[in-house]
Amino acid sequence: MSEHAHPLNATPGATTTSKESQKVIFASSLGTVFEWYDFFLYGALAAVISKQFFAGVNDTTAFIFALMAFAAGFVVRPFGALVFGRLGDMIGRKYTFLVTIILMGVATFCVGLLPTYSSIGIAAPIILVVLRMLQGLALGGEYGGAATYVAEHAPAGKRGFHTSWIQSTATIGLLLSLLVVLACRYFTGDQFEVWGWRLPFLLSIVLLGISTWIRMSLHESPAFLKMKEQGKTCKAPIRESFGKWENLKVVLIALFSINAGQAVTFYAAQFYVLFFLTQFLKMDPALANMLLIISVVIGAPFFIFFGWLSDKMGRKPVLMVGLLLATALYFPIFKGLAHYTNPAMDQASRQAPITVLADPATCTFQFDPVGKARFDSPCDKVKTFLVKQGLPYSSQAAPAGSAVHVSIGDIRIDGYDEDALRGAVTLAGYPKAADVAQVNKSMVVVLIVALILIAAMCYGPLAALMVELFPTRIRYTSMSLPYHIGNGWFGGFLPTVSFALVVYTGDIFYGLWYPVVITGVSLIVGLLCLKETRHVDIDNN
Repeated sequence: MSEHAHPLNATPGATTTSKESQKVIFASSLGTVFEWYDFFLYGALAAVISKQFFAGVNDTTAFIFALMAFAAGFVVRPFGALVFGRLGDMIGRKYTFLVTIILMGVATFCVGLLPTYSSIGIAAPIILVVLRMLQGLALGGEYGGAATYVAEHAPAGKRGFHTSWIQSTATIGLLLSLLVVLACRYFTGDQFEVWGWRLPFLLSIVLLGISTWIRMSLHESPAFLKMKEQGKTCKAPIRESFGKWENLKVVLIALFSINAGQAVTFYAAQFYVLFFLTQFLKMDPALANMLLIISVVIGAPFFIFFGWLSDKMGRKPVLMVGLLLATALYFPIFKGLAHYTNPAMDQASRQAPITVLADPATCTFQFDPVGKARFDSPCDKVKTFLVKQGLPYSSQAAPAGSAVHVSIGDIRIDGYDEDALRGAVTLAGYPKAADVAQVNKSMVVVLIVALILIAAMCYGPLAALMVELFPTRIRYTSMSLPYHIGNGWFGGFLPTVSFALVVYTGDIFYGLWYPVVITGVSLIVGLLCLKETRHVDIDNN
């Protein structure tokens, strides 16, 4: 049967049957789930990867490097949006996002085969970053294709609900990656960090085969076929999208009013929170993964709910409330996580706060890209000790030439004395790790779910709104670029920037200023500049 004879494509803009709509949603969503699974595996295994591929530098630098390699996949996503968005607007939605999923699956599989730093030295992290960039290029083309494809099949009045299934795929992909990692940890035991970590990456080749087979059975978007039959396909979608002010203005509004803010809500809720629990609050990684999995299972349906709600109330109100809640509640929520995850740490930091008093000229930001720097001043040694122990501290400037002093409650330690520091933090009640018996698991889940609900309010209606903002002839290109700049640059760098801010200041909550400022700016721009789109006729714009 030809594409033109298929019922999905017979009359562009016609309402599809329930069965046909379900097939479009299922096939598009399943492939996108697998792509997100591939992309998020790296984030779920960042701590292990830092040991395998960045072993030539100190621990803090290794973890920052691992986060930077994680972010590398996000850096190139806008370029993937340009490349594949152009193809999608010129040759069609279906074949373009078929290419993207093959590229993603192959790159992920290769990570599972990659030799480590101990085997091939500096070549290992270089190749790893290249593979991450290939993943980013693929994802840059995938999301716009899937969202556009589903929206152009959806009946009027239900675009928010239909596209919200695509929105939920990111969370489901994350959930799948966490479950697979947890299962591999269980079955490989103490060998997981030796070779077991490779299994989740290698599994992607199976998922690639399934999703490719399913997508081969899909047919082209009816809106694209109508445009093609009328000879209205765009010959230069990049120039038309970004070279004309009337289109570029909408792209910029989409980026700064919703995409940047939405991006940081998503990555704060489902990535940064995991780093926060394990790196700063010293929660057992297996327990942290389990609590995040439970929270994701509870929160995932709300991406669909808020997409549906945007069909009833409008896209803008749902998005703006989500951004407002993020701006107002991030600090209280994360402080609540600290209280319920590691109450001993929380109590000790209140009763016996740690302060480092030193001449700023003697303190270094301890990021060593080449592994050659020596952080051997007394101030550096004190801060290295505190960071490795996961101990929150504040810094105060002392007069030039002053020696470093550390105050732990009423105890004062002059200079760097590791034994004295260990004794003082133990006496003050600072634990080495979060006591599993003292973790209030229910409240931790409640707070993570609250973060996910905020993300769902911002993300659930997003695809429908983005599709409705742009005309069919340049839709794939125009919506993909602001989405991937927002998610790739503003959101993708959140773990790296926030972690670096915490390391620099010693304040475990200081990194939250990054997402709070971005959501606040997006809220203001959205209220002033963003228009409501739910009644737009996307077949004739």
